[in-house]
Formats: sequence, structure tokens, C-alpha cells
Amino acid sequence: MKYIDENMSVLEICKKYPESIDFFELKGFKNLKDENILKIMGNLTLKSVLLTKKIDTKIFVEFLNEYIDNSRKNVDITMVEKEITSQEISVMGLLPCPIRIPLLEGFNKFLEENSELKVKYELKAASAGLDWLKEDVIRANHPEKLADIFISAGFDLFFEDKLMGKFKKEHIFKDITGIERYNRDFQNDEISLKDPDGDYSMLGVVPAIFLVNRDMLGDREVPRSWKDILKPEFKKSVSLPISDFDLFNSILVNINKNYGEEGIEKLGKALLQNLHPAQMVKSDKLKENTPTVTIMPYFFTKMIKEDGPMIPIWPEDGAVISPIFMLTKKEKEEKIKKIVNYLAGEEVGKIFSHQGLFPTVNPNVDNRLEDKKFMWCGWDYIHNNNIGEILEKCKSIFFKASEEE
Repeated sequence: MKYIDENMSVLEICKKYPESIDFFELKGFKNLKDENILKIMGNLTLKSVLLTKKIDTKIFVEFLNEYIDNSRKNVDITMVEKEITSQEISVMGLLPCPIRIPLLEGFNKFLEENSELKVKYELKAASAGLDWLKEDVIRANHPEKLADIFISAGFDLFFEDKLMGKFKKEHIFKDITGIERYNRDFQNDEISLKDPDGDYSMLGVVPAIFLVNRDMLGDREVPRSWKDILKPEFKKSVSLPISDFDLFNSILVNINKNYGEEGIEKLGKALLQNLHPAQMVKSDKLKENTPTVTIMPYFFTKMIKEDGPMIPIWPEDGAVISPIFMLTKKEKEEKIKKIVNYLAGEEVGKIFSHQGLFPTVNPNVDNRLEDKKFMWCGWDYIHNNNIGEILEKCKSIFFKASEEE
């Protein structure tokens, strides 16, 4: 549904659709909640503001309308949380945007059918970022203050000592899904997703693949592996999902493990620009700085025109994955088991895999991947390294290299 257009003023948009302020802030427009700043900037049209920031107007408007539409559709869903007074079971986390609505609809139906369960949940879209969740975890300096179930993707929240890492070391969590063997797509010598300590559960993964623009390729060969992306001929030719923190962090961790800091530097030199995945799909329409290769979540390949210049490439050495973790409190096992069984079950697994193209670990779901390979740093690497420190160092190396001419 179309709510706004490019000729509306920023003030009009923010007053009429207050939820748009959060979207603006996610895109770098700060302090719009301050009435004075909003009045100063608000009389400008959206089109003029976007032009000054060199942001594609059509794409921005399209996604702002989608954001408002999703927010309005979610009203009935979020009402469930407000109506529940008991906090016997609490669920928090982030869900990938493409599957959030169908998953919440299914979850609400499940709760209606199991009315004896008293649940309070806050499951935001992944686009909201992790900051709010991190703050909640930092404030929870005692396990009793933590939510009973956490769901989110990525590394930094779950392995940094000042965040979930400290609770993992105390074995506060336990995998109670009952899944002994993950989906056959993850059963091989090269990749083992199941936590050997039995602390963390996993629901699925977000794979990163290549989208190659044949019109921009020239006489270069199509890159078919991460090693190819690091070659000198792809300097300033690659777009990366930097704003998708979970996936970007996963890419950095895996490149660092397999190619070291030199690999991170080469990846930085390859960077042409940072695009949102939805922009990446249409990157062949950019008038300047058109990337030859975009690295993006597998889900967005559904938007590619078959007769266009863009071709998806699943890396031969494996699509880097950002794991979607579920953490469940060991002491609450009996109370939360029914909810955990639902979230780790076949119904949710099909939503992940078939609607979101996020392969599920549930062994009863066909991910329809035809034996595709994945790149996963592995539990040994995670346990033997400080992931938080590695990410900070990798980001420093990456961005320094990306600024070099």
C-alpha cells in the first residue's frame, strides 16, 4: 500500500506516520524526535532531502511505504503482548524481516490454541538492530532478569563476555529442542552447526551469496568463490551488506578464519559501496558506482528479473552463514518446553525455509538446496577465540582498506 510519495514534506510524513521516524533514524537521519530539528528540516520535501544525501528516491520511498505497511499490519499482533499481565514466560529477540509476519501470525495462533501458556514477547524485525536487545542484556546482570527465550542471528550478542557470553560460561542455557541431528544439509565433515556443549539451539541460517552483473564484468571471469572476490581484479567492484550487521559480521569472521587479516584487507579494497539488500537487487539500475558483484542474503534472489543482467552465484566454497540462534533457560525447561517445540518444529521450519529462503535445521523440512555448500567458522574457532575482539580488529582493517584509492 502506498502511504507517502517523494513530494510530501518530511514533517508531514513524520506527523501523519510517527512510525516513519524510526525508519528515518535507521537510515541515518538523526534526532527527528526532537521537535525543533524536525521543524527545521521538516518543511523540505522528502525528494530534496534524499537528493542532498545522494540516496535513491524511488527505492527509499518504496521501502518506507513497506515499513509503514508492516508496522500497521503488526498492530493486532503486538496487541497480544499488551493484553497479557502474567510474565511467567518471556520471549525476546529479532526475526528476519521476510518471515516475521507469518511467523508471528502462526505463533499467535499457537498461543490461542494453548491458552494455559501465559507469554509476554517482544520479537522485533531484524532491521531494528541489536542495540535495544544488547542494552537489555547488559542491564540483566543476573540470570533471573534475562528473558526465558532469546531468538536472534549473528555473533556479537551471543559470544561477547559482557553480553550473552558470560551467561553461556555459567551454563544458564540448555538446548531443549530434542533435535539430535540437524537437517541433512548440515550433516557433513565440513560443517557442524550443533553446539557440542549443548548450551545454544539453532533454528536456521541466513546464507550470503553473490549476485553478478554481467554487463559490468568485462573480460573478467565470473567469481565463483570467496577467494575469487579477494582477487585484485575486483578492487572497488563489490557491494557488501554492511548495514546488515549480523551477516556482515559473519562474513568478516569467516574471511578472517580462512584468509587471515590479509583477506580482510583485500575484502576492504574490493568494496565499492554499502547497499541495502533490496537496493542490491536493483543495482544494475544505478547511474553511477554500479557494482560488478553484490554479496547479499539468499532471500533477495527471489526479486531478480530472469531476463536481466544479474545472475545469482552460490559460492563453490560455500555460502557464508549467519546462524539464527535460540537460547532457552535451563531452569525453565519444563515451563517453556511446549513453546520451544513449536519454534523448533516443522511448521516454523517451513516458514524459515520456504517463505524466507533461510534454511532450517529441522530434519523434517526439505530446504530445496540440492546439496549446496555452506561456510561456517565452527564451534572450535568460536570457543578458542574472542569473537568480539576479532570483529573489532577486522572492522578496523576492513574500513581502513576500503578508504584507500
